[in-house]
Amino acid sequence: MPRAAPPALLLPLLGLAVAAAAADCPSSTWVQFQDSCYIFLQEAIKVESIEDARNQCTDHGADMISIHNEEENAFILDTLKKQWKGPDDILLGMFFDTDDASFKWFDKSNMTFVKWSDQEDGEDLVDTCAFLHTKTGDWKKGNCEVSSVEGTLCKAAIPYEKKYLSDNHILISASVIASTVILTVLGAVVWFLYKRSLDSGFTTVFSAAPQSPYNDDCVLVVAEENEYDVQFD
Repeated sequence: MPRAAPPALLLPLLGLAVAAAAADCPSSTWVQFQDSCYIFLQEAIKVESIEDARNQCTDHGADMISIHNEEENAFILDTLKKQWKGPDDILLGMFFDTDDASFKWFDKSNMTFVKWSDQEDGEDLVDTCAFLHTKTGDWKKGNCEVSSVEGTLCKAAIPYEKKYLSDNHILISASVIASTVILTVLGAVVWFLYKRSLDSGFTTVFSAAPQSPYNDDCVLVVAEENEYDVQFD
């Protein structure tokens, strides 16, 4: 029968519970900046449309990159150089909406920041996409009908409950998770002890049953003596 786990083994479980409550990004392969998580999928793929590249991100629960300030733009450039080792041009998650003649982000966030290096008035922007030039940090316009991409940059917002919960709420959530783990382990220990006490009880009953101090030979001798005494009388 397995033994109950010693208290020392509970510590890793508690650590995992707290870590799960505190983690913001899906895994360690993602990089967090401000209120978002980023990952560069370095697999080169052939594409028929920008949607093929976008599907790379949506399959990971994210969307193609959108950039909203100079700090975020600089962060992406720095991470591409130091960690991701991306190509010279990265496809941004942007498209030109012909209905209102403006660029929009695929993730439906507001267009609050632009960094065009080749903005020209009156140019034909139908089927135009945007690229981040990783050497300068500028954005360039290009045809959306690219045949392949050398990696896709994805972005996912930190979940609402993690982004807006106060530290107290996070601590409470971690405490609840830790308490649940402790109660589960204690319940298992109590059940184990209960089952063991039942098994021990059955053993005690049988072991405590009155036993004859004589073996079979002694019993046979005593029976013969009693028979002899009866005949003698």
